[in-house]
Amino acid sequence: MDFSLRTGLVGLIAEIEGTLISNRTSVVLVLFDGLGTQFLDERTPALVSHWASTLRAPFPSTTTVSLATVATGLAPAAHGIIGHLLWWPEVGRVVNMLKFVDLSGSAVLIDNESVLPSPNLWERLRAGGCQSVTVQPADFAGTPLTRTLYRGCRFVGAGTIDEFVEQTVTAAGVPGTFVFTYLPPVDYAAHVFGPGSAEVAGALTWVSSVWGAIVNRLPAEVVLMGTADHGVMPIPEEGKILIRDERYRPLEFWGDPRAVMVKGSARLTRELCDLTGARLVEPAEFVPWLGDGHAHHHLASRLPDAVLLAQPGQVILPWGFDKRLVGYHGGLEKIEVDIPLLVRG
Repeated sequence: MDFSLRTGLVGLIAEIEGTLISNRTSVVLVLFDGLGTQFLDERTPALVSHWASTLRAPFPSTTTVSLATVATGLAPAAHGIIGHLLWWPEVGRVVNMLKFVDLSGSAVLIDNESVLPSPNLWERLRAGGCQSVTVQPADFAGTPLTRTLYRGCRFVGAGTIDEFVEQTVTAAGVPGTFVFTYLPPVDYAAHVFGPGSAEVAGALTWVSSVWGAIVNRLPAEVVLMGTADHGVMPIPEEGKILIRDERYRPLEFWGDPRAVMVKGSARLTRELCDLTGARLVEPAEFVPWLGDGHAHHHLASRLPDAVLLAQPGQVILPWGFDKRLVGYHGGLEKIEVDIPLLVRG
């Protein structure tokens, strides 16, 4: 496959889909959550040795947006998931798209299987005579996010390094199968302990071991690639800008702490921009960042009036946003959007 003209996940999925349907060759894509190119260094020689090129994560650079792009082959504007926290007009609340709860933590009941457009990638592959398997942490089985993303894809749970490797290799043994293996440890460690932490170093060793074993065990005729959904920016405590002034209560906030979406008074939004030092981005500029394709039928109602892009090293944390973390993402800085493409030669 030729990725020389491809710059992101949409192009990568298009190449994979075409290869599967035309050649009936099995393809394995390993997605390392949070593994921006910042982590490809002396700590990860098994990954660096297969680093073929650098892709760009979709905007906003966050897990739910990127995974929806993988699951559909569409840009965010077309699949409709445009943030970690998303204004959901059908229920009149901001919804955490990882957990499907609102900002108070209350469950939001949504028909998860209808969230993404039809047909999704897995359904198109099935119509083309191929099958799809996703290998995920076993405790992700049946969650709202899993039901949202993997409609039409067979879920296989795993826990240990050996289980992830065995399930991936076994699934790929059936010709014409797309195996999507998802590894979350780096993202978790980088969020909670910071990108430079010993915990991240341990997570990098763990995912490198999975990758190395899959490289060694997969038959040569199986295409093996790896990528990520975003990178992670370290944020010091002094970089956390908490919005707690009651005069901003009339504004509605969603999105990500590095790219906060705002709806409401233009005057208050500009005032908040001045207070935080963020860059104020109007729809004419940020909507094209969401990519091409036929716009999702709910896109217009989910769009904000403006986006506040936080300065490097800072996050903006309105009520309900998570202030506990050490690493964040969602913006447009290189450390957030540069993701590797790994290819076994």
